[in-house]
Amino acid sequence: MTRSMRPAPAPVPVAQRLVIRYAKRGKMRFASHRDIARAIERGVRKAGLPVAFSAGFSPHPKISYAGGAPTGTASEAEYLEIALTGAASAPDVRDRLDAALPDGIDVIEVLELADAPGGMGALRLEGSQWHVVLPGAAPGDAARAVQAFLAADSVVVERLTSKGIRRLDARAAVVALELDRRAAQDADAGRVIIRMVIRHLTPAVRPDDVLAALRTAAGPKASLAPSSPPLVTRLAQGPIGMQADGAAAKGLQSEPRLQAAGAAAVGHAAATAAPASAHEHLLRGAQGPGSGLRAREYDGRLPGCSKPSDTTENQIPMTGVQPLATRLM
Repeated sequence: MTRSMRPAPAPVPVAQRLVIRYAKRGKMRFASHRDIARAIERGVRKAGLPVAFSAGFSPHPKISYAGGAPTGTASEAEYLEIALTGAASAPDVRDRLDAALPDGIDVIEVLELADAPGGMGALRLEGSQWHVVLPGAAPGDAARAVQAFLAADSVVVERLTSKGIRRLDARAAVVALELDRRAAQDADAGRVIIRMVIRHLTPAVRPDDVLAALRTAAGPKASLAPSSPPLVTRLAQGPIGMQADGAAAKGLQSEPRLQAAGAAAVGHAAATAAPASAHEHLLRGAQGPGSGLRAREYDGRLPGCSKPSDTTENQIPMTGVQPLATRLM
């Protein structure tokens, strides 16, 4: 006698899609991408969000991630898209999910962009801005390494992967690279701070690949080896579609809210009369970790939902930095 198989119930249709920006801080920077995904899925269940599930024998929550920061690096600008079976307000989703996630994973912003054409693609995450601290490195050698790297047409590095040695051209992915001159102040003595903008390519070039390329460009006599492991943080992700000369933001017509954020940041840079540098042109992300009971933006305010930053008055400009020869086109 054969047993009849009941057809699997049809999944509940998706009623709403949200894009969530979250931070990976503290000890959570050592968690793998899969560990972060598990923690977020548990947080979604704990928060009671009506997440949609896929069909089939092994349904899984409909949560998709943009390229995650490498294991061992912190980030202020990670993105995911979540599908819900019922409509929920962005502030409610932000508060409930942030409270349910473990320490070190903080919800920064909830964006209602997923229903727009392209979904999360409307954010145009074409590149990342990175902040790298090298404790104990020699500033003079670092400056010469940066100059030699930028002057080179190609700097090939090798990375050991599960499939063997992979050769990457680190120079091709670097849009801009500079030293933070504030590191010369007493509070930052004894370390080198590097800011870089890396284009998202396939295969991906990571900050550690750029550091290896800097050591290659500097030569064997340079002292770029840090006294402790580098501290690497992704500050922002965004489009690479504007001039690095203090002009108004370009290339953001697809999303008015991103365009408004771009105009605010570029306007602030012009008002302070500081030479424009590449890190000011990737606009979605915080300048540093927040504090308090809930994650905050770089200016200390509680972030709004579905709205960009309205003010940058407390943002610390990069003063004393020479303008980069490479433009963000």
